[in-house]
Amino acid sequence: MNHSVIVDKSMIAPCGINCGTCLAFLREKNRCNGCRVKWEDKAKSRVRCRIKNCEQLGLTESGFCYECERFPCKLIKHIDKRYRTKYKISLVQNLLTLKEMGMTKYLETEQDKWNCPNCGYALCVHRNFCLHCKVTIDKKPNWSIPSGA
Repeated sequence: MNHSVIVDKSMIAPCGINCGTCLAFLREKNRCNGCRVKWEDKAKSRVRCRIKNCEQLGLTESGFCYECERFPCKLIKHIDKRYRTKYKISLVQNLLTLKEMGMTKYLETEQDKWNCPNCGYALCVHRNFCLHCKVTIDKKPNWSIPSGA
């Protein structure tokens, strides 16, 4: 198991989720390797993902939803609302920040943001505590709700 968050372009999903912070990636059993990684035993939910398989996404140069003329579309707005409500993170804002900063700088901020300040292990976007040392993490929203979301 990886100790710190994996900071790599291949780990940033088209919708703005950092797959390196996903519970499915961080767990020991039935581990997902990320939305962009191809492998035969990929979870059905990743194979069927309507965002990842969107025809419009294939028309973008970057492979990210922020470049789509429909951004933020109904699918992105739906998942963004769920993540803002449940996990205090905005995927729309992640994508806007990525677009503004560029990949290199964005990945640097992800490294700082997603490593446990107590033990250095990767934090999980889906939990409010470190999966390794169990210290509670106060995930304060570091985003604003984009207009139209």
